[in-house]
Amino acid sequence: MAYDENNIFARILRGEIPCKKVYEDDFALAFHDINPQAPVHVLVIPKGPYVSMADFTAHAPEELVVGFMRAVGKTADELGLVEPGYRTLANAGEHAHQEVPHLHIHIFGGKPLGPMLIKGWEGTI
Repeated sequence: MAYDENNIFARILRGEIPCKKVYEDDFALAFHDINPQAPVHVLVIPKGPYVSMADFTAHAPEELVVGFMRAVGKTADELGLVEPGYRTLANAGEHAHQEVPHLHIHIFGGKPLGPMLIKGWEGTI
């Protein structure tokens, strides 16, 4: 999946589309998802053109990688999710149903979330 400079997250970073901001620093922007899947559902995106975690960790400067990961933790803390807990998720590619070609980490919380995957898929770990 190639990076699209006009994807919705790139446009949010450029200020072309508004968002309900939760946290921002030099490395990341966190905002509420417009289609929440939990009582708390926030997206954290890095400030740079990265499609996936693999792309990000291979090409972003080290200070951006570290700053972005810290921003995810700070966002969860500011949302009051450290206790009782939360889930993070980053989809990458077609099989993971990545809809926007910009790395983003979902933070889910606000209720017990249940199992991460639905049981019954073909195969074993």
